[in-house]
Parts: sequence; structure tokens; C-alpha cells
Amino acid sequence: MAMLPAEFAGLEPFAPAWCLASEPERLAKRMSSTMTEMQAFYDAIVPRAEEAIAHLDTFSLDALPAEEEHLLHLVYSMIQVSFPVECWRQPNVPDTGSATFDCVVEPVP
Repeated sequence: MAMLPAEFAGLEPFAPAWCLASEPERLAKRMSSTMTEMQAFYDAIVPRAEEAIAHLDTFSLDALPAEEEHLLHLVYSMIQVSFPVECWRQPNVPDTGSATFDCVVEPVP
């Protein structure tokens, strides 16, 4: 069964791995992914990001259908991998040692 709206079927191969509902899940996925995996996901979603956001803007965040909620989570994951792909060339933030941060409030859905 498809996780994403039909218009975004080309992104479906990435949905099981990257449609993650929370920021801690998305961070854990980023940290456990290779740069090759993140680059492949990034290369697939970035050209469709504006279209995905425009599509999501036609719905109320309070009443997103499941497929659109998954698409939103995919966009959130794109944001999570953007710095590693575009700037750092590694999953973790450079020169931070063992420093971490915890997101205690995040957008819902």
C-alpha cells in the first residue's frame, strides 16, 4: 500500500525509511545513515520539495490525510539531511564532540 499521495509516487521508495513522525526519530535516522543514502534521498526529494509544500498547503494541518502527513514527514526528513549533504559531508555536526541537543517541542503533525 502506498504511503504517499499518488502525485509523489516517485518518492515512494524513500517513504518507509524517511517518513518518521518525530524529530528524535529523524535525527537517529540521519546519524545511522551513510552519506550515500542521504545523498540519494536528498537528490530525489529536493526537486519535488516546493511542489510537495504547495500540495500540503491545500490541507489544514489539523486534518491532514495519512498520505499527506507522511509527505510532510518526508519534507521534515529532507530538512534534517540538508546540512549534512550540503555543508558538512557527514551525518554529525562537525567539531561538536559528544555535544547533543534534545528537541522538547516540535511541530505537530
